[in-house]
Amino acid sequence: MRPAILLAILVLMAPLAGCFGLDESPAAKEPGDPFYPSITDRQFLEWDWNGTYAMVLEKGPYSALDVQEATFEVDTSDIWETGPPTSNVHLSYWLPNNTLSGERVPVIAVVSPYFSYGQPGSESGATNVVGVGRGEFIFDNFIPHGYAFAQVSVFGTEESSGCFDYRGAGEGLGIHSAVEWLGQQNWSNGNVGLYGKSYEGATQWEAAALASEHLKTIVPISGTTALHPLLYKNGSAEARSQIMHMNYFGSTVDYNGDDLDNICPDIIEGIFAGPVTYGLGELDPYMENYYDERSHIDKAFQNWNGSIYWIQGMQDWNVDPHQVFGGPSGVNWYLDYSNAGYNVRGMLGQWEHNYPDQWTKHNNQDSGYGGEAIHNMTRWDWGQDLFEWFEYYLKGVGPKPDNHDKFSVMMANGE
Repeated sequence: MRPAILLAILVLMAPLAGCFGLDESPAAKEPGDPFYPSITDRQFLEWDWNGTYAMVLEKGPYSALDVQEATFEVDTSDIWETGPPTSNVHLSYWLPNNTLSGERVPVIAVVSPYFSYGQPGSESGATNVVGVGRGEFIFDNFIPHGYAFAQVSVFGTEESSGCFDYRGAGEGLGIHSAVEWLGQQNWSNGNVGLYGKSYEGATQWEAAALASEHLKTIVPISGTTALHPLLYKNGSAEARSQIMHMNYFGSTVDYNGDDLDNICPDIIEGIFAGPVTYGLGELDPYMENYYDERSHIDKAFQNWNGSIYWIQGMQDWNVDPHQVFGGPSGVNWYLDYSNAGYNVRGMLGQWEHNYPDQWTKHNNQDSGYGGEAIHNMTRWDWGQDLFEWFEYYLKGVGPKPDNHDKFSVMMANGE
């Protein structure tokens, strides 16, 4: 009798096979379900808070292949009056393993002078080592979702040759050439996005000014939009303007026979840019061309048609908010780009010269400088938010992210 009962139970349970046990396939989305969780629901979701930077909600299926390096030549004969007629750009990149089957992928790149702090041949911090923080964030979040990641050194730094042309036309040409190279590889889908903070935000504007068709989006995080408003405002130059150029010049030389390859006329001119501006105030016509060459956001406005995700700490006194939102510069670039039809959004918070998820730095802010609000300011959803942005603008996947035009209009009205 007992075997008969067991047999009957097994027969009755057969239609339920797969409902129990090891089958954990996700349920199909119902019609009308949102593609991603709503931003208003993110506060209720479980985020990975175990590291020092934000993670996407779901880890991707791919893994990174071994790092590859590339060096290619750029004609610089028309850029510098003296200096080498050709210069080399050096970069390193990591591909997801789905490229082994021939799949083409978009590229996220960080372009910087800080790989090995400009000393060619140094192994410390070189492009072939994933950058701490900024690089790890992209490497861990986006390669598993089918993105390539690249680190590019500007001219005169790391293993890139030529002049270190501080924010100048030569530096811009090298950056533009790197974007073109990344967009034309046989593993690339042709779409490049740039990411990074501070100087690594400035290099994004340099690229946008030259308007490569492969550059689809930039994510400048407290990024310098032009050199003059960085160092000069409210009628005078900041004290640091007198030392900034020499500081960067010093970072490009290691006092050996190769140093002459890193020096071009603009380096020498730049050494005087701070003191002349500081001493003469607005009466500095000699330096006008120098600073015009190093203004990139206005050139991008005229030449480029990509998308912009602006990130800015409102307590950032290094690259302060007026670089984007007006103030002494007199131009609200965020509003101008938005009104001109660019796809623009912003993430602003009461942090300093940091990433929106850089909680270890946020927690160091004092009372009166964002400390009171910091528990509401660290954005643990930053990885997911940027993922949704890159998915649309680099892959064409998912809904178009909101532009936050209402936000920019409120700012213009002083609300």
